[in-house]
Amino acid sequence: MSKVGVIGYGVVGSGTVELFEKNRESISKKVGRNCEIKYICDLRDFPGDPFEDKLVKDFNVLLNDEEIEVVAEVVGGATFAYEYTKKLLERGKSVVTSNKELVATHGAELLAIARAHNCNYLFEASVGGGIPIIRPLNKCLAGNEIEQISGILNGTTNFILTKMIREQMDFESALKMAQELGYAEKDPTADVEGHDACRKICILGSLAYGKQIYPEMVHCSGISHITLDDVEYAENAGYAIKLIGSVKPAGKDHVSAIVCPRLVSKSNLLASVDDVYNAISVTGDGVGDVLFYGQGAGKLPTASAVVGDIIDCLKHHNRVLAMSWEDSRSKDYVVDYKTQETSMYVRIKAEDADALKPSISEMFGKLMYIERAGRPDNELAFITPNMVEADIDTNLTILSHSCEIASKIRML
Repeated sequence: MSKVGVIGYGVVGSGTVELFEKNRESISKKVGRNCEIKYICDLRDFPGDPFEDKLVKDFNVLLNDEEIEVVAEVVGGATFAYEYTKKLLERGKSVVTSNKELVATHGAELLAIARAHNCNYLFEASVGGGIPIIRPLNKCLAGNEIEQISGILNGTTNFILTKMIREQMDFESALKMAQELGYAEKDPTADVEGHDACRKICILGSLAYGKQIYPEMVHCSGISHITLDDVEYAENAGYAIKLIGSVKPAGKDHVSAIVCPRLVSKSNLLASVDDVYNAISVTGDGVGDVLFYGQGAGKLPTASAVVGDIIDCLKHHNRVLAMSWEDSRSKDYVVDYKTQETSMYVRIKAEDADALKPSISEMFGKLMYIERAGRPDNELAFITPNMVEADIDTNLTILSHSCEIASKIRML
């Protein structure tokens, strides 16, 4: 009989227990022996819960029980979860998690501890909820050099932008609706300012390129400054605004990683991903472009990935699965995003905006002006050619002496 523990009995924890117990018979067949959840660790009381008999409040009960082979850590955060995970791995117990913050900040260390103690640290649920992406990157696509990963990695921001695009809701109204529906937290900062997506692209980049990418290395900007004017201009030019996390090689031993809103061409499949869905595009030198799509969050979709990792650990008990990356604190491993080439959507305001066109054309050369219905005389929008971002910023600084730079959004 294989015994499993769960730490944290919130949304994902309860979903994990529910799905495991519902499918326990088929899970046992897949593992090759009977399996059960022995303990659920949480400081709270759950009177009347169907699994109340499994609840314990002392973490050491799981830690010291030699029958426990695998523990699902679904507490969240990088303080207590880090301490629990480290102690469990040092005891030779495999740990699976949905905790993107912990993997993004301590992944290299925890993977090394797992290897040293002949157990596993798996985190399929940390990126994309129920979308399989970690295992495909680590196994199915391992024969490729990964040329780029980019994707919609946060369902909350995608829901907000969908409402802005489809129903012309302003940002604040769409955010309020997301909160009312339970898609956004009371404090939505981690979602709307891009921090959640940043942790996820760090995990994907670390796995794809073999060195830890820490969130503080990655330039991150969110969607709170996006207006309906920007949405309309983008729509008229054949683009949709999406919050995109991306990572790719940038010369030998360096990568480029960034999280920011982008104008995505409607010919790109990412432009059609709406509501709370996530999508991750991976380009390999052998396979070409592949797209992973599905529900990026939610109780059972995330639990699906957690339970899948539990099964993998049970099937490979006392055998280390090949997944790791090196630690890297090199400040220049992730290159300065301003040294990379991009094109930029820019919206300006001036008393007579059209009069600035000759100056703008002189600065940027060949560019594209965009129109929208009822465009006021004091407003102008255009898309720059592909240039080093620092050069775009230099030109916009000069231009700002004659106008207000109301908005700038990178193109994908």
